[in-house]
Amino acid sequence: MGIFNRISDIFKANVNDTLDKAEDPEKMLKQMVLEMEESVNKATLAVANGIANEKSLERKLAKSREQSNDWQQKAMQALQAGREDLAKAALEKKAVSDRNVADLEPIHTQAKATSDKLRQQLDQLKNKLEEARSRQSTLIARSQAAKAQKEIAQSFSGVGSDAFSKFDKFEGKIEKLEAEATAFEQLSGESTSLDQEFKQLSSSASVETELAKLKESMGQLPPSNS
Repeated sequence: MGIFNRISDIFKANVNDTLDKAEDPEKMLKQMVLEMEESVNKATLAVANGIANEKSLERKLAKSREQSNDWQQKAMQALQAGREDLAKAALEKKAVSDRNVADLEPIHTQAKATSDKLRQQLDQLKNKLEEARSRQSTLIARSQAAKAQKEIAQSFSGVGSDAFSKFDKFEGKIEKLEAEATAFEQLSGESTSLDQEFKQLSSSASVETELAKLKESMGQLPPSNS
């Protein structure tokens, strides 16, 4: 029965090993189920050997009982034939068979109890294996969901935020360039307007001078008071 204790230890060790190496849970869970299947196969072989031993003892016990009955019948047959010597010899053989029966009965009883218990333990082990198989996909899905949740949480907690900060910084630089361009456009526009006004002023003065000369040549200027 030590094999079942060892298998139980393997189950526990596999679970702990899977938790420690959770970086690839799907692979680890599949490996764990494979090791469970191997352990169940070994246990099945051990149970089969136990049952075979019990059946062998059962056959030997039945044969010894049959031989005892057979020698009993022969002893009775010898007495009926008046052969007391043969009857004694038959009874001696019967005594040997009876001793075999007495020796085999407790051994067979213990072997049967052991094989029955091994059957029950093997059934429990198979049930655990089936449970592990059915929960395998669920555990993998839970692990993947937990991993995704962890990655999202890390993103919000600042892990991997360099790209976002760089993006914001680059956007700030563009906004600064846009503001500078707007300012230069405004300054450039003011300078152009001012130059234009001065040009217009000079042009107006020149026109007035030319107009006065023209009026003077045509005698249209008012007479001077001096």
